[in-house]
Amino acid sequence: MRSIDRLLSIMARLRDRDHGCEWDREQTYETIAPYTIEEAYEVADAIARSDLGDLREELGDLLLQVVFHARIAEEAGHFDFADVASSISDKLETRHPHIFGTDASATSQSQRWEALKQAERSAKGATSALDGVALALPSLMRAEKLQKRAARTGFDWPNEEGPKAKILEELDELADAETEHERVIEAGDLLFSVVNYLRAQGIPPEDALRAANAKFERRFRSMETLSQGDGHDFAALTLDEQERYWQAVKASERGETP
Repeated sequence: MRSIDRLLSIMARLRDRDHGCEWDREQTYETIAPYTIEEAYEVADAIARSDLGDLREELGDLLLQVVFHARIAEEAGHFDFADVASSISDKLETRHPHIFGTDASATSQSQRWEALKQAERSAKGATSALDGVALALPSLMRAEKLQKRAARTGFDWPNEEGPKAKILEELDELADAETEHERVIEAGDLLFSVVNYLRAQGIPPEDALRAANAKFERRFRSMETLSQGDGHDFAALTLDEQERYWQAVKASERGETP
């Protein structure tokens, strides 16, 4: 039995109304959607750690999510896993006419790809350039995608000075906000402006923040280790004492003697 057939058979057994797993039988698209998102991030994490063994396992977990959704749909008579595979195969062939068709034009791959995606969105009844930007995307990533879509219509700053000035403007507006609601709104505008500035710089915001998170975590853990080595409870130190450890860690990373 092929591995994919075995997996499909296992999922069918787990969802069996009479002899399946109680937990698996109760799941719906909505209840397993968070797991689907989580597994996608775990795939990305394995890639970031260059852990190929873990990547293989996480890709399996992600594939399980696809199989799970497809099985729920099959039970409702909508579509099955074969339909899912056929759908993406059709899409890939359609989006690569220079490979699978007769289109050998000099149009760049990115231009061709976007034109085909736009045609697909129009065929689905899209009425706005922003249609199709998934609501479930992480907010940082969705902000970037919304801005890119808007930019394709010409609605964009001509250079990086515009979004840079907008950040300063939003900082002032956040400082002047009086109610909690206003603070939340202005904080969102500030984050949105930062995304715009990074986009103008050609820096993927998600990548930048992921790198910042990793750096902060690495440095914080190093501070804890150093303080423990000195016989201190890091949480019991004053802020000034903690700052000295922070500077020591940074100096160590630069190869300097604190």
